[in-house]
Amino acid sequence: MKRLLKGIFTGLIVAVMALGIWGCEQQGPAEQAGEQVDESVEEGQEQLEETGEDIEQGAGE
Repeated sequence: MKRLLKGIFTGLIVAVMALGIWGCEQQGPAEQAGEQVDESVEEGQEQLEETGEDIEQGAGE
């Protein structure tokens, strides 16, 4: 009886771990939207830095 319970318990642990790994790989719409927002913010920061450098170069001339 103990051996049967141990096998069932082990199987349940493996199943939960497999579902956890599978769930982590799936991206939901909110996560995808968040990544797009992050990319847009980074692009905006880069453009501002480039604009600032262009202004500094123009003021130095």
